Amino acid sequence: MAKKTPQTEYDSPWKQMLQLYFQDFMLFFFPQAHSEIDWSRGFIFLDQELQQVVRDAELGKRLIDKLVKIYRIGGEEEWLLIHVEVQSQEETDFPRRMFVYNYRIFDRYNRSVASLAVLGDDNIKWRPNQFGYELFGCSVDFQFPVIKLLDYQQRLAQLETSRNPFATVVMAHLVAMQTRGDKLQRKQQKLALVRQLYEQGFDRDAVLNLFGFIDWILTLPLDLEREFKTEVEQLEAQQSMPYMTSFERIARIEGLLEAIELGLELKFGSSSLFVIEEISQIEDVEQLRAIKERIKTANTVDELRSFYQTSITDTQLES
Repeated sequence: MAKKTPQTEYDSPWKQMLQLYFQDFMLFFFPQAHSEIDWSRGFIFLDQELQQVVRDAELGKRLIDKLVKIYRIGGEEEWLLIHVEVQSQEETDFPRRMFVYNYRIFDRYNRSVASLAVLGDDNIKWRPNQFGYELFGCSVDFQFPVIKLLDYQQRLAQLETSRNPFATVVMAHLVAMQTRGDKLQRKQQKLALVRQLYEQGFDRDAVLNLFGFIDWILTLPLDLEREFKTEVEQLEAQQSMPYMTSFERIARIEGLLEAIELGLELKFGSSSLFVIEEISQIEDVEQLRAIKERIKTANTVDELRSFYQTSITDTQLES
């Protein structure tokens, strides 16, 4: 029987990185827009508001969307909105969805809205950036800027020297697509990305956050995952930088708890977060991993609670 490999998940890791490094995201992908934003005034994520705006739209599966309130340098309007979509698979109706979200957000807030798209699919020719129609002299022409991650395949040398965290994000995303059918190659490239984190001189928090993204998006079968962890321990011993060994017990647990919290909120809403207090009592990394994975298939919060409470009971009996 073939060893089961966890399915690559793009949505939650990207959403977490956008939440952590939105300013870096704008600088990396949309530098002109970044230069026109007054970052000194901060920015606010309006994800719950976005869900309310589009909750009744039957526009297919949403992948990753963010609505951000920002301030423009020297702008006449006091504040504006940026709507970000990260689309990891080709979708025929994507341009219409971008248009619908744009005008619904504008209608709700009566503020200018910039809609930005990052395409992480594997079709180099798919580059939707416009929606429109014309009828009896009335015309609509909605255009939006698009970033195609596959284009960065020709700029790997530039990515490898960049200190922007989204350079690592893009490299990991590309590796995830390229190694779907070759898990051994995925393990090797995953280790290379981790090694690069040391060499680039990121601070501890950035190393842990980026390691978490790499680990999340570059899933491996259990046997190769164990080999990977052993090689990471050897690597950090050589570098005299024990980030990952401590990450296994402390930062890894914290990262998993954050991922579980995000997964709960995305799937079941903020009302489900009361279970975080219970889950945070679990100190076993593998149990936390199992809970994170179970969120994908659980139909209710009670079903998830039954799963991890049974797991805790079994562990207590074994000890």
